[in-house]
Amino acid sequence: MSEDTAEPATERARCWRGRGIDFTPLEIEDADFLHHLRSDPSAAHETGVWPGSLYELRERVERHLDDSSRDDFLVLLPDGTPIGLIALHDQQLAEGTAEAYLMLAPEHRAQGHGRAALEALTDLAFGELPVQRIEAFTHTDNAAALTVLTGAGFVREGVRRSSCLHRGRRYDNAVLSLLRPEWEALTRARSWEL
Repeated sequence: MSEDTAEPATERARCWRGRGIDFTPLEIEDADFLHHLRSDPSAAHETGVWPGSLYELRERVERHLDDSSRDDFLVLLPDGTPIGLIALHDQQLAEGTAEAYLMLAPEHRAQGHGRAALEALTDLAFGELPVQRIEAFTHTDNAAALTVLTGAGFVREGVRRSSCLHRGRRYDNAVLSLLRPEWEALTRARSWEL
């Protein structure tokens, strides 16, 4: 009889909650998971990211952890399974602005997790920070992302024409935003009420 030498999984600290999801701070060790997310061809197309090397991604994660203008979180299911990355970056608190970023693993899309994560992120931004405007960008033909963003209260306000090159083709990016008064008018439960 052999003894099981596998170490038990370490429980991640949950720092914020959403409807059916939690956030935990991003750590350098999460680069492997992020590399998996970024290697998905759909995600690469929709977000305009190159998969790149794991080494480079680890260095990027380390830089992001030292960047006070951003907050990066893994999105977790209640059982601790990581399903994506969400970030509030390019925070200009003097101006009251920030940008939202979300990437979910393919097997966890179209289940309501994206909207729940964005709602939790906007609750964090407007409930805990002096943010007045959160913006987000996605390809104008990314119907799934546009649905998630508008479902979380974001308003489509314009198009950045020909602002992204991917696979030899130029794409337009939709510009969406959520303003503090619009967030305050939402009738859903806030993260701290869940």
